[in-house]
Amino acid sequence: MKLRRIRHLLEYAVFLTLLFVVRCLPVRATVAMANGLAWFIHSVLPKKLTRYHVARENLAIAFGESLSDAEANRIILGMWRHLFRMVCEMIQLPRRFRLSSCADVLDFERRDDCVRALCSGRPVLFLGGHFGNWEISVNTFGHFGFPMGVVARPLDNPYLHEWFKAFRESTGNSLISKQGAGSELSEIMEKNGMASLLCDQDAGVSGLFVDFFGRPASTFKSIALLALQYNALIVVGGAWRLPDAASRNSHWVRFCLTTQDIIDPADYPGANGINELTQRFTAALEALIRKAPEQYFWVHRRWKTSPDARRKRRNAAA
Repeated sequence: MKLRRIRHLLEYAVFLTLLFVVRCLPVRATVAMANGLAWFIHSVLPKKLTRYHVARENLAIAFGESLSDAEANRIILGMWRHLFRMVCEMIQLPRRFRLSSCADVLDFERRDDCVRALCSGRPVLFLGGHFGNWEISVNTFGHFGFPMGVVARPLDNPYLHEWFKAFRESTGNSLISKQGAGSELSEIMEKNGMASLLCDQDAGVSGLFVDFFGRPASTFKSIALLALQYNALIVVGGAWRLPDAASRNSHWVRFCLTTQDIIDPADYPGANGINELTQRFTAALEALIRKAPEQYFWVHRRWKTSPDARRKRRNAAA
């Protein structure tokens, strides 16, 4: 226990050092730093350590075997650049992004449709994935005066967890632990509130299999169940970074805050409603990822569980 606490403190000290350095740097310098770290991860470290083969396999599933190695390497290197830039953006966000500067930072696609959903008087589930800067997506709606419950897994390091908790709640949102989140989400839905969840994680053998990039992927059915039970609108979207040349402000970067789809569970009243609803929001996330595939977290084993695994489990139980 004591050794673990020391390790956590050391990790936190390294993180605080990173915080200090990044806060002192201009945006262009953080971009150069992110590019350098990405190159080191992608080109120097052993591929086994960087889960390169997982990312390459996922890209082959998503885009077919016709995807060349050169194009796959471009996407994977871009993924590492994106992830390091995202960390820097999170650190600099509190002093770079204000309600008054939203127009300098964001393009808001389908803004009116999204606002109508927010003002509908019904509960709303915001769904995203490990795509773009998902932290900015949630933070932005807090700035707009629409705070929500944010479902996330607690970090193993309690000191890092408290920092990220404070960051996520800095604009009025509330953090909900992924473990046992059901009761808190139900309470939010009953009050016609809003909640944010990531919908691109493998749900294991008990999940619902729907197509994701043309391959069955185990997906949590609880999202569709919540929406149907509480008549909650589902808004699928995210904030993806625009090319640097699109920035009108040399001191920051620009994002496209995209409302990819708005789903009304009332359109799925049949016995197969859960499947159809889950397939629709999964397809919406896929369409979002295709806009900028290098900004997706390809090292996650999204297709880890196969439909055969569930059949084997049922046969074994029988």
